[in-house]
Amino acid sequence: MADLIKIYSDNPDPKEIQRVVNILKKGGLVIYPTDTVYGLGCDITNIKALGRIARIKGVKLEKANFSFICKDLSNLSDYVKQINTSTFKILKRALPGAYTFILPGSKNLPNPFKKRKTVGIRVPDNSIILSLVELLGNPIVSTSIRDEDDILEYTTDPELILEKWDNLVDVVIDGGYGDNEASTVIDLSENEPQIIREGKGSLEIF
Repeated sequence: MADLIKIYSDNPDPKEIQRVVNILKKGGLVIYPTDTVYGLGCDITNIKALGRIARIKGVKLEKANFSFICKDLSNLSDYVKQINTSTFKILKRALPGAYTFILPGSKNLPNPFKKRKTVGIRVPDNSIILSLVELLGNPIVSTSIRDEDDILEYTTDPELILEKWDNLVDVVIDGGYGDNEASTVIDLSENEPQIIREGKGSLEIF
C-alpha cells in the first residue's frame, strides 16, 4: 500500500522531501504534483524502477515516451547534445514552466534509452518536484497519470489518485489539487520549433 504524504508547495518540508527521496533511491515509484497534471516517476538511474513504470504503462521500456524532469538547465548537458544559442534562449525563456521540450539525446542517456535520438525534458514550475530532483541529485523519469474516463482525462484529487494507484506505487504526494491540462510539447530537435501538443504552456513565447 502506498503512503500519502502531504507536502505544501509554498514551503516544502525538508524532512518529507528527504523521506520521498529515500524511497526513490530504493527504487520506489512516486506520484507527485507538477505545474500541470500529476505525474508518475522514479529515479532515472534505477533500472528496476524504470521497468515497473513501463509495465504499468503497458509499454516496452526502450520505446517508452517518458520525459526527464530536471532541476534546471544545468542538468541538460548530461542527457542532451550540445544545443545552439537560439534553442538555449527558448529554453531559458520558457523554463521553469508548463512545457516538455524534445531535444537531441546524448550518448550519456541511461542504458534503456541509449538508442533514442531524442529525449523529452521538463523543468516544471513546482517547488515540490524541483526539491525532490535537487535532493535526489539526478533527474526523475516521468509520465503523466491518465484516466480511462471519457470526460476527465486526468484525476486532480490526490486522495482519489491514492485510491486508484494504491497497489501500484509506493508514495502519492498530496500537493493540493492538480491541473487537468497537460504540458505543451515543443520539438526543438530540428532547426525550427515544432508544436507537437498544445497544452497549458502558452505559445506566445515562441
